[in-house]
Amino acid sequence: MSFDAAAATALFAALESHAMSLGIFDRVSLHEPANAPGKGLSCSIVMDPAGIVPTPAASGLAAVSGTVTFLVRIYSSFLQKPLDSIDPALLGAAATLLGEYAGNFTLAGTVRDIDVLAMRAAPAYLSQDGHEYRVMQITLPVVVNDMWGEVA
Repeated sequence: MSFDAAAATALFAALESHAMSLGIFDRVSLHEPANAPGKGLSCSIVMDPAGIVPTPAASGLAAVSGTVTFLVRIYSSFLQKPLDSIDPALLGAAATLLGEYAGNFTLAGTVRDIDVLAMRAAPAYLSQDGHEYRVMQITLPVVVNDMWGEVA
């Protein structure tokens, strides 16, 4: 097996489908929104700056396994009422996603596993299209078996 364009597309589709199936987001996208996301909770799934790295502990002599790291960002308007519900809603959505990633360890067999001990979630603020957003940024490391074959 090799990690190619079809495998990359399937991985993104599995992450999108998984997030949408939870029923907690008004929209899920596989890109950073070009426009302000709107009301309610939105989710975007993009590549994290950590990118793709070999994973020695999962690799063998014939093939290299690797970790593909994603940035899953949950958006909420910073001006929703009541203000006291913004962070609890973000925390609840992040906790649900993280719990689901731990429980769906292989994304229905799409990947070797999700490195649950390396997942992270951090709150932040984001300005877009003149709107302020409160966001939760999840670092999601996904381990893929046999990404590249090794030639002797």
